[in-house]
Amino acid sequence: MKKTSWLLRVVGTIQIILGGFYLLAPDTLLQFMGHSLPDADLHYPLAMLASRFIAYGLALLYISGNPQQHRLWMYVMVLIQIMDLGAGVFYTSLGTVGLALSGFPMFNAAWIIVLMLLWMPKKENT
Repeated sequence: MKKTSWLLRVVGTIQIILGGFYLLAPDTLLQFMGHSLPDADLHYPLAMLASRFIAYGLALLYISGNPQQHRLWMYVMVLIQIMDLGAGVFYTSLGTVGLALSGFPMFNAAWIIVLMLLWMPKKENT
C-alpha cells in the first residue's frame, strides 16, 4: 500500500502544480512547453481547467492516506489519462501537434495509467 500512497501523492502534486501554472501563469507554462500563446480570451477556460487539476490533485493527496477505500478516484484518474493519451495520439497523428510537444505528456499519461492499474489496491471481499 505504501507504493500506491506514494504514487497518489506524486500524481496529486503534479496535478496541483500544473493547475497552479494554468491558473496563475498560463502563458509562461505554454511558452515553456513550446506551445503557441493563446488569445487572451482563452485564459478563462484555462483557469476553469486549472480548477479541475487542483481539485483532483487535492483529492489524490487526500485519498493517499487510505487508497483501499477510494479506488474509484484511481479509476477516474486512469480514465483521464487514457483520454489524454488518446488526444495526444490523435492530434499528433493529424500533424496538429508535433511529437516534440506531445511526447512528454503522452509518456506521463502512459506511466500513470500503468502504475495506477498495477498498484491499484485489491478489492476487499465482503
